[in-house]
Amino acid sequence: MKAYIQTYGCSANQNNSEIMAGLLLQEKNELTDNPEQADILILNTCAVKEKTESKIKRRIQDLQKEYPDKKMIITGCMAQTDAEKIKKLSPHATILGTDHYHDIIEIVNNKEKLITIRTSKIKHEKINLPKISANKLIAINQISEGCLSNCTFCKTKLAKGNLFSYSQENILQSVTNDLKNGAKEIWLTSQGNENYGMDKGKRQLADLLKNILDLPYDYKLRLGMMNPINFPLEELIEIYKHPKMYKFLHLPIQSASNKILKDMKRGYTIEKAEKIIKKFKQTFPDITIATDIITGYPTETEEDHKKTMEFIKEYRPQVLNLSKFSKHKGTAADTLKNLPREVVNKRNTDIMRTHRQTAAETKEQFKNKMLSVFVNKKNTNNYEARDENYNIILIQSDKNILGKNIQVKITQTGVHHMIGEIKKTMGHRTLKGAVCKAPCF
Repeated sequence: MKAYIQTYGCSANQNNSEIMAGLLLQEKNELTDNPEQADILILNTCAVKEKTESKIKRRIQDLQKEYPDKKMIITGCMAQTDAEKIKKLSPHATILGTDHYHDIIEIVNNKEKLITIRTSKIKHEKINLPKISANKLIAINQISEGCLSNCTFCKTKLAKGNLFSYSQENILQSVTNDLKNGAKEIWLTSQGNENYGMDKGKRQLADLLKNILDLPYDYKLRLGMMNPINFPLEELIEIYKHPKMYKFLHLPIQSASNKILKDMKRGYTIEKAEKIIKKFKQTFPDITIATDIITGYPTETEEDHKKTMEFIKEYRPQVLNLSKFSKHKGTAADTLKNLPREVVNKRNTDIMRTHRQTAAETKEQFKNKMLSVFVNKKNTNNYEARDENYNIILIQSDKNILGKNIQVKITQTGVHHMIGEIKKTMGHRTLKGAVCKAPCF
């Protein structure tokens, strides 16, 4: 069997697709990037944005029309929350919810089309399973699933449910296996990393990070999204001082207005988020700050919008995931009346324009500076590298520099990336004195 997998959404979703690919290959199936060559079509869906949902629905319809005789599997968050709607779009598709990725082999091996929906909640750890990483240098590891919050706008909570933290022992084993197999970057991801262990009665994120950083390999660790509500500030400040930690902080605020945060049931004030960012910037002046903002929440006034604008101007996040508010059935905000579209569009444009200006200005400080970077990706026309603060540096080179540490001089800066000119190659990122038994990329 040849399988085609298309993935939408977050790094956890990317990891789920990697796991499905690993399970399929383990059973002697093949993978293809071309749906025409595939025997089975798999769409791993996302339910965060209405725009993404619409795109996925169109893709389902297009594939259904173009390949009516091929077996189709729809999985991910949208499959979990909108199974019946998806069935109407593709009546013969198999619907696998967020706790049923393991069923992929059973579905693929069945010679008949299974007209079924599997969305029951059966929590299990999606870790230490076979996986085929999209990038051999980067290993994504989920540390938990679900969350402790009940945000009014969030459909992901409907799909993922309450917090379910994975075993620290299993996470450490998974990371160790990735490092042994040549990974040079470890990404830790979940719906909110700050909550890790709290479902078991104890904050365990700091302990987990310390144990991972103690592993005797040379690599970088990128910690994913953490919400302000349960953020272990002092512990993480100390952990981020470790040389293996990327100085990258993803702290979604959603709004800089306390009134809107209360309406959203976010559980914190903007002052708490600001305290976290200030402390990190004081300790790590060049740290990359990423945040998420929802513009046009139904109760948002012009004054609320101005507060968010002022936040962008003052704290200048280099990465901004900006979304227009969209209603999701089953969420508390679904009953609220939307703001006029033109109002939302204008506010969205205001925020994005301000972000692009401040992000570009922040990048200018690196112009003509020498940076040590790690080359972790090859694009069609260039290589992509990351510096200590997880900034993107694009590099032109006729030589194969993938997986190498490079000294570059920054020649150009932009909003989301910089251009680097090679000055010195320092070799592959490997542990000093160690023998690399697996391929070192």
